[in-house]
Amino acid sequence: MESMLNKLKSTVTKVTADVTSAVMGNPVTREFEVGRHMASSGPGLCWRIYSGSKKSTKQEVAVFVFDKKLIDKYQKFEKDQIVDSLKKGVQQLTRLRHPRLLTVQHPLEESRDCLAFCTEPVFASLANVLGQYENLPSPVPSEIKEYKLYDIETKYGLLQTAEGLAFLHSGVKMVHGNLCPENIIVNKSGSWKIMGFDFSISSSNPSDQEPTYTCKEWDPNQSSLCLPNPEYLAPEYILSVSCDTASDMYSLGVVMHAVFNEGKPVFKVNKQDIFKSFSRQLDQLSRLNPGVLNKIPEEVREHVKMLLSVTPNVRPDADQMTKIPFFGDVGSVTLQYFDSLFQRDNLQKSQFYKGLPKVLPKLPKRVVVHRILPALTSEFVNPDMVPFVLPNVLLIAEECTKEEYVRLILPDLGPVFKQQEPVQILLIFLQKMDLLLTKTPAEDIRSSVLPMVYRALEAPSTQIQELCLNIIPTFANLIDYPSMKNSLIPRIKSACLQTSSLAVRVNSLVCLGKILEYLDKWFVIDEILPFLQQIPSREPAVLMGILGIYKCTFSHKKLGIPKEHLAGKSVPHLVSLSIDNNLNLNQFNSFMAVIRDMLSRMEAEHKTKLEQLHAMQEQQRSLNISNQLNQSEEPKSTPSPGNQIDNIFGGNSSSSGLNGKENGSSVAASQPSRVSLTLEEKQRLAKEQEQAAKLRTQQPLTPNVMKAATSTSQAKDLTSSLMNSMTSLGSLSLSTGPRQGPVQTGAISTGFPSAAPMGGVGTMGTMSNGFGSGMGFPSAGMNAGMRPAGPPAAPMYGGMATTTSTPNFSALTQNQPGKPPDMSALDSLFASQKPKVTLNQMTPAPTPAPGPWLNQFGSQQPPQAAPLPIGGAHGGFGMQANPFFSPQNFSQPAPAPAPMAAPPMNAGALRHSTSANNDLKDLFG
Repeated sequence: MESMLNKLKSTVTKVTADVTSAVMGNPVTREFEVGRHMASSGPGLCWRIYSGSKKSTKQEVAVFVFDKKLIDKYQKFEKDQIVDSLKKGVQQLTRLRHPRLLTVQHPLEESRDCLAFCTEPVFASLANVLGQYENLPSPVPSEIKEYKLYDIETKYGLLQTAEGLAFLHSGVKMVHGNLCPENIIVNKSGSWKIMGFDFSISSSNPSDQEPTYTCKEWDPNQSSLCLPNPEYLAPEYILSVSCDTASDMYSLGVVMHAVFNEGKPVFKVNKQDIFKSFSRQLDQLSRLNPGVLNKIPEEVREHVKMLLSVTPNVRPDADQMTKIPFFGDVGSVTLQYFDSLFQRDNLQKSQFYKGLPKVLPKLPKRVVVHRILPALTSEFVNPDMVPFVLPNVLLIAEECTKEEYVRLILPDLGPVFKQQEPVQILLIFLQKMDLLLTKTPAEDIRSSVLPMVYRALEAPSTQIQELCLNIIPTFANLIDYPSMKNSLIPRIKSACLQTSSLAVRVNSLVCLGKILEYLDKWFVIDEILPFLQQIPSREPAVLMGILGIYKCTFSHKKLGIPKEHLAGKSVPHLVSLSIDNNLNLNQFNSFMAVIRDMLSRMEAEHKTKLEQLHAMQEQQRSLNISNQLNQSEEPKSTPSPGNQIDNIFGGNSSSSGLNGKENGSSVAASQPSRVSLTLEEKQRLAKEQEQAAKLRTQQPLTPNVMKAATSTSQAKDLTSSLMNSMTSLGSLSLSTGPRQGPVQTGAISTGFPSAAPMGGVGTMGTMSNGFGSGMGFPSAGMNAGMRPAGPPAAPMYGGMATTTSTPNFSALTQNQPGKPPDMSALDSLFASQKPKVTLNQMTPAPTPAPGPWLNQFGSQQPPQAAPLPIGGAHGGFGMQANPFFSPQNFSQPAPAPAPMAAPPMNAGALRHSTSANNDLKDLFG
């Protein structure tokens, strides 16, 4: 790496030293900056050509420098001859002004070390292009080494040379005397220019007479720098010491041969014996071999042969050469026309520029860029010509790279972007907007290109607005998003709302629909869709444009319309538009199809959302209920007051009894883990759990033992009769151990003892309980209902039963003998309806003693029935359901009964017990 840097440094230092030494002290350096060494030209390629620029104006120039060190080997008088010859050539060139001659920008300046002068920008000499690299920098510049002449360049270059000779011969009466590739310069734009008038000969006769030219005799002893190139001289110049304008035409023939033969002249000349060499050349020219001209194009081959003729009069003159068909092709004519544009008026120019796009594709890019483009951009100062020139400039820009476009074209287009008149300029730019946005840098787009588009949208001409709206979608992808969002879209909306032209309004909607894909979803929802509701007109084309924007937004994968917007704004707006009277059937169907699609998607999305939400709620609800059940089941593993109450009444934690409410609650509470509960069910469950918790926290109750009352013959009061009747019912229920009884619809558990006189009760009708609710006693269910209700009792009565509602009646296990009590007084306590059966009829007959069937009934354990759901049972007439059966009724102990013996069992009672036993077997199996 270091060696490369050192090599580069040495090269730069060497070049700088060469330039400094070459022009140091020369007055040219006071006004011009001297750049790198590019080419060489002149006799023996003794002139070095450097790039340069004028210090004051930065105008590009070429600096020609002759370093006097090249002639240090010569004697002083020879040096003076060489310098004088070179000075003459430059001074003669400076006096002549013609497009085909090299233009001198600064005259010759001499210093102690060099000669220097400045000209128009130069690429190289024709000799360098043809492969002669003498006096060139080392290494040879790649642009020269790789330069190849196109046919159009060769043709037009030779034509330019012929035109230059025509000017010298006809206009100036001068013979160049040394026309050769060293003295033909290819300038920066590719034009061929003549220089090297060191050996030019002017006519000695006045202008109105036939010109005569006097040439010097060839002196072989002089330096080659003081002599013309003998390989390009006409034979008569050496052999007869005569010259004419025809001598220059011979030189032109040799130049044409060299151009088509890689820089080789027709003959090689021996400079040591020049006269003998020319004599031999004269013989060869007299019988010229056709093979010598094989590489020359056939259409010009005969003309070159005529130019190389030994007889000067046979050679065509310069004017005749410019008119041959070889130089009449379209490329040459086009380039020739550009060189004479300053002579044309606007009408001729406009006609030429109109046909130029057909010619440009046929020309090489280098020719177009370096020759035609500068001529076109120079016309931008003429506003009337810009609409004719601009299409050709943009056509050239398409073939240029981005770097070439920025360097060669964009600087000239900057002022044109701001021109508003004539209006065709704006239209042309809009049609080529994709090209401009592709190759123009971003900062220039924001500062020059997009403002032009904004002016087009705000233009008073509807044609320009329509064209702009039609073209915007073609380059919308090239516009940066902030510019589109903040500048372009608002102007399109404004054009749609403010215009009175239906075409502009429709094109605005179409334009918006096409550029939706370059916008983001929320900008469309917040800015574009609300704007659609502001459009005032209701023409079918406008309505269909609105529908198109809705449809594009709705169906585009990147955009889409949320269901909330669909339900609240989009669908209502479309529905209101769909019933417009201006729409035909097909247009209405289009509206309805989009509306149906929106409704379908809205339904599907919202349904999916609700399903997901419901699933989440169910999952959360299940988790909450499981947590509650886990918390409620934890205390059941330890003894609780509820369990102690069960033990008092002979039950256990798994049996039904007075704790049936708690068991029922636990069973009911175990089910919500599988089934979701409503809010009301959860509230009821919470209340039941709270009641159960209060139940468990109460102290165990100590039941009051009621002694059997002594039988008397006198009538009892109502309270005593009721107590005696109900205690007999409770004694049977409480003495049978674990209690389980199914409660079925229509079968009411009454708790009556199963005595013989009760056998016919099953056939009784509806029985009133004093509150208007009847009780039915089916015959088959009466025996099943002879036991108090088990665990379902608490849920059946709304969960209001408590452990204090039932005392222990285990002592009252037998009915008192004697006359049945009179219970007719109780009839008035019930409802105003008269019961069908009096309470006296319901009083059981005294039973002498419990028979075997009673013991069998008391010990039987029917299968446990499933508890009824909460609130699922009807009100019944039992101990807990009776409104009069409460702990207060048994707060006072009854009088102690007198001891009595068990009455003897009679035959009637045995038969009755057998019937009851059969009924029980039928019911319980």
